[in-house]
Amino acid sequence: MNLDMFRDVVETARAEIGKTVHGQDEIVTSLLVAVFARGHCLLEGPPGTAKTLLAKTLSQTMALDFGRIQFTPDLMPGDVLGANIFNFQTGSFTLTKGPVFTDILLADEINRAPPKTQSSLLQAMNERQVTIDGVTYPLGADFFVVATQNPIEQQGTYPLPEAQLDRFLFKLIVDFPDRDAEVEILSRNRNKPVGEERTTDDVAKTISGDTLAAGRALVDSIRLDDTILNYIVDLIRATRNDAEIRHGASTRAADALASAVRAKAAIEGRDYAIPDDVQALLIPAMRHRIVLGPTAEIEGRVPEDVLGNILNRIDAPR
Repeated sequence: MNLDMFRDVVETARAEIGKTVHGQDEIVTSLLVAVFARGHCLLEGPPGTAKTLLAKTLSQTMALDFGRIQFTPDLMPGDVLGANIFNFQTGSFTLTKGPVFTDILLADEINRAPPKTQSSLLQAMNERQVTIDGVTYPLGADFFVVATQNPIEQQGTYPLPEAQLDRFLFKLIVDFPDRDAEVEILSRNRNKPVGEERTTDDVAKTISGDTLAAGRALVDSIRLDDTILNYIVDLIRATRNDAEIRHGASTRAADALASAVRAKAAIEGRDYAIPDDVQALLIPAMRHRIVLGPTAEIEGRVPEDVLGNILNRIDAPR
């Protein structure tokens, strides 16, 4: 696969997703960057902003298995991973696989489950395998998690621990569409029966398993000069030395950002990365990985503000 073919694949996928999801073009592009960079995504936004629909539509464009877990306070790790069940006919235990055994997993409202259940995804997201009763089972190279959470309603929710957040390549903020996009959404749905949900039935599968593998191989070949690598490292290390940040980003975060930068360059038709790629992805890749200090919180600062200051402070390569 060459760059032109790769861009055609991405543009076709964007168009198919646009049949169902309107007014979220930037989020769609970021999701595709994550797919080809082999990263997981956390979608955060108020109810009714098509977070779940976006994840389902993305899966519909890919010829991969799709699974969904509705996270609730009573969900147990076994409900995610599966369990060994005793078979009285054979006199032995048989593994009943949970919904995590899929290619694309939608973890809907992930922060509604307690930490014990959330942690059942840690190994799956980091190693793409799970261990059940001492036996390790692979999930496949295509395993990809899209999780959603609602930032408004805090009753009955559990904040995601830092170790879990660090597994997500991006935290994408899904906001309400602009007025024109909202009018277009209502116009598209005006002839549907009252209460009927938007479906993904007319979305074509445009990314096969072979296409995904070829696209990822192309992304891996994108050139990252030493100047770009040093720039990424300088930005990450700056998060560890900033007075407003209590805990900075990890080395895993730097490596994930570098992978995303390659994918963004390829989507824009370049076989090399530039500083603009790094600057465009730093905030979505790091906003969930840093913990602000008490002074910043008292002053009402948010991670985006602090990361923006770091971008302004660290000189980009020329």
